[in-house]
Amino acid sequence: MRDAEKTIGSMIDKTTVSIIGSVDEEGFPNAKAMLPPRKREGIKHVFFTTNTSSMRVKQYSKNPKACIYFFDKRFFRGVMLKGTMEVLKDTKSKKMIWRNGDEMYYSKGVTDPDYCVLKFTAQNGRYYSNFKSENFEVE
Repeated sequence: MRDAEKTIGSMIDKTTVSIIGSVDEEGFPNAKAMLPPRKREGIKHVFFTTNTSSMRVKQYSKNPKACIYFFDKRFFRGVMLKGTMEVLKDTKSKKMIWRNGDEMYYSKGVTDPDYCVLKFTAQNGRYYSNFKSENFEVE
């Protein structure tokens, strides 16, 4: 795909909803709507906030296989990125994506034990636009 990072990066930056996928103990896919990512490094690494106590964190801790999906409903296009999800609980990672107002979700602040970072690392993806789909590798 030509300019995958630019096209997909722009879509990620404009999204208001992210969909993340995990695998449960029985091997079934699970999907969940999330707030937009807090940070991205190209399209290789995408960072989200979540609760340490969440079902997703438990699933990723047992099986890091994951996917994330972003869409642009105006132009009816979307991208799925497949890869792995890490659960980061270290202070440096938590501070990296912390924003003023996050106390609403994590009352103890950046050191709240129920606050963690999900770091997605993409391996490949599939992009849909103009009535066709295209697979691509993420460098």
